[in-house]
Amino acid sequence: MPVLGFRRVADAPSSIVNDFAIRLAQPADGLVLARMLELYQHDLSDIWDQDLDAEGNYGYALDAYWQAAGHHPFMAMANGHHAGFALVNRAVRSGSEGWWMDQFFILKKYRRQGLGGQLARSVWTALPGRWEVGQMPLNHAAQAFWRRLVADYTAGRFEERELCTGSWQGVIQIFDSPRTGS
Repeated sequence: MPVLGFRRVADAPSSIVNDFAIRLAQPADGLVLARMLELYQHDLSDIWDQDLDAEGNYGYALDAYWQAAGHHPFMAMANGHHAGFALVNRAVRSGSEGWWMDQFFILKKYRRQGLGGQLARSVWTALPGRWEVGQMPLNHAAQAFWRRLVADYTAGRFEERELCTGSWQGVIQIFDSPRTGS
């Protein structure tokens, strides 16, 4: 099911980005996505306890995003260049169904320019329904980013929970993304 084939954002929110687009990633994007995941994991290496493998990679299992139902990889493009990604699946942490923002990343060059917010809103709009967005306990910058963005997107109608037990622990914002057009 093509969720978001290619979406050109009319008003790019940044002064250095004239052309911002979001598209559903394809298997051919696997290498680029894997390399951006390495950058993402390095950015979090001070709060995410993981080690490099024998080849010097953190590694991330991407196969499900090309093969399993309910998995959606999105690519963000700025001026024709890869700028970030969003990985979405159905593995919610606080509830029985919905969408889970599994991983989300914007390259440092493009941060603090509104591109992350545009990517997140586009993904939420493409996949309406119940959403959970989680952050690791020590990732205070991400918690502030997501609280602000979710509050803006939902006009303050969201719930926040802290999970302190189980395989995933952290802060989660829970909200609904409405269906558009009928």
